[in-house]
Amino acid sequence: MKKLVILTGAGMSAESGISTFRDSGGLWENHRIEDVATPEGWKCNPQLVLDFYNTRRKQLLEVTPNAGHIGLADIQQQFDVQIITQNVDNLHERAGSTNVIHLHGELIKVRSDRFPELIYTLTPEKITIQLGEVCEKGAQLRPHIVWFGEAVPMIEEAQRIVQQADILVIIGTSMKVYPAASLINYVRSGVPIFLIDPNNVVVSNNENLTTIRKSASDGVADLKEILMMLDKS
Repeated sequence: MKKLVILTGAGMSAESGISTFRDSGGLWENHRIEDVATPEGWKCNPQLVLDFYNTRRKQLLEVTPNAGHIGLADIQQQFDVQIITQNVDNLHERAGSTNVIHLHGELIKVRSDRFPELIYTLTPEKITIQLGEVCEKGAQLRPHIVWFGEAVPMIEEAQRIVQQADILVIIGTSMKVYPAASLINYVRSGVPIFLIDPNNVVVSNNENLTTIRKSASDGVADLKEILMMLDKS
């Protein structure tokens, strides 16, 4: 099977009703990003940060994968698919995708504030955390999110995966947020690149680039037809 690597961003989940991280005016769900998505915000007001992500998780339970998520899961039947997502939702997994790397963390997980290797998955029955809830070593639990100003632990693994790609697909990302935007530079020469986005996205590597100016769902439908032809050739 050919290795198909897919990089997804906020536009992938927008049709499911997930708010984009960078909203207009520098706000996210009426909060300043600096207050809820930085280490400084966490130190200044941990209760606000916990409340913010508790609300995000509850909202996540109310949405479902869209046709784009489901279409990518279907492609696994013909290709070795690896998804690298900048999204913190679990809609790829809920749609059936089995190989997913989350560059910016996972909303349904929490981790120890002092021992980052201690990571826990929440359940629909217990989807919130509060001040005073701690890991087994006694440290406060925090969202398992890569905040602005923090290192991206999975970026080296993502670089390795992109280097192995036979086909690269980019969906719903502005390609302006680093280090994720730099991943396109790790594609081997000659590898086809498909960019799905209704907006005009400028990428640093436009060699063998095919642009599909559509939403994630419509664009993935087109992509599936193109891939079927490539697979037969």
